[in-house]
Amino acid sequence: MRDLALIGFLVALLTLALKRPFLFSLAYIYVDTVSPQRLSYYLLNSIPLSMIVAVLALAGWAIADRKDGFKFTARQGLMLLLLAYALGTTAYADVPDAAWEKWDWVWKSLAFAIFLPFTLRTQLRIEAALLFLTLSAGAIVIVGGLKTVMAGGGYGVLNLMVDNNSGLYESSTISTLAIGLIPIILWFTRHGTIFPATAVAAPPAAAAANGFTRPRAAFSMPLMVKLFCYALVFACLLMPIGTEARTGLVCIAVLGLLVLRDMKMKTRLLFMGAAGALALAAIPFLPSSFTQRMETIQGFEADQSANTRLAVWGWTWTYVQSNPLGGGFGAYRQNRIQVRTVDARTAGDVQVVSTQMEADEGRAYHSSYFEMLGEQGFPGLILYLLIHGIGLVRMEILRRRYRRAEGDEAWIAPLATALQHFQLIYLVGGIFVGIAYVPFAWLMFAVQIGLDVHCGRKRAAENRRDKVTAYQAVQATG
Repeated sequence: MRDLALIGFLVALLTLALKRPFLFSLAYIYVDTVSPQRLSYYLLNSIPLSMIVAVLALAGWAIADRKDGFKFTARQGLMLLLLAYALGTTAYADVPDAAWEKWDWVWKSLAFAIFLPFTLRTQLRIEAALLFLTLSAGAIVIVGGLKTVMAGGGYGVLNLMVDNNSGLYESSTISTLAIGLIPIILWFTRHGTIFPATAVAAPPAAAAANGFTRPRAAFSMPLMVKLFCYALVFACLLMPIGTEARTGLVCIAVLGLLVLRDMKMKTRLLFMGAAGALALAAIPFLPSSFTQRMETIQGFEADQSANTRLAVWGWTWTYVQSNPLGGGFGAYRQNRIQVRTVDARTAGDVQVVSTQMEADEGRAYHSSYFEMLGEQGFPGLILYLLIHGIGLVRMEILRRRYRRAEGDEAWIAPLATALQHFQLIYLVGGIFVGIAYVPFAWLMFAVQIGLDVHCGRKRAAENRRDKVTAYQAVQATG
């Protein structure tokens, strides 16, 4: 039945895309995020579904979509340069088999992220892409949230529909990106337009304050949609608990700090007090395994996982000193490390300190930055940081430019802020998780680019109209 349901949904979506080719791009977002071919038992898992849908999306755009206002941005150029550079390091990789295996999905991730902004021509398309990204990740988050509520979860125990521990189905990855999704979900509760809105008459006082002589109809999201969004936010917050991923707890703290940025001082104090009280009230309901694992953030010297991570980072830094151009995908498989753990226990008045040395090898980077550094060297890391630096700056520019915008531009600044917050949470989480190439994040950055280009087109059109109006005024007075 699961296979029939997945196939039925895909067939319906692809059939609709024959009339609206942009839907092929949305279908790719769904396929790339949820990976229905991995959920299928025997029908979808034997075909290259992701490649087929990507080709349909590209063909649909090339044949049927408008090309006026086409723009290839600097960020897309840097992403293309990173892709070309990664191909070069893969061709001369230290571990060729592992390198080509990872290249097989990384190039698709970057290539479609470069392509997607070309299709995001309107507000509706930008919102639709975000909606598919949110709901596709939400399918995984909801399953994880329900299992956490019912069974409590556990590190390496929580099953997110599949046993394959990759992509968004990896515990630390989904914990990081689920927290990053929260600002996007909250944006939908205020500015979403896809779901039918309910007309609400503005009160007379509000209408008069806005310069209207009679009440003006306002629009609000349907109650059920808002309730779903808030429930999804709750499920996202449950992911670090269910997976017991320490990175998720760090990302929640980052999200809390980002939320404070636009609040007034009095509101900040109230928010901080409420958040602190809620956290204290939640502690008795948390699984004991979760609290014990979170305590290892402080006592990292006794935690083998944390010490192994630090040892791998040290090995990577030493490795790039003699291999500044990187070793290609999977270069970490060469590492040989010694891990020293220190455990201090108190027995009565005596403190017993035990030290243990363990050898390990082939351990992953557990950091996006060291992942990029070890595999693509200093050039790859610089490109990676440039892409994200430009993205943060561009979203800040849009955020400030449209901060006081009203009417049909009121959605822009809040969305730029939400996308910037997602990126900041991703970048902080990336310190501890190897998510440098995770496709979901690159698709979200592609939406960033699409929003930036869309706003640029709007400003250019407004400038042209202003020039025409000024010219007509001069002609009328001349």
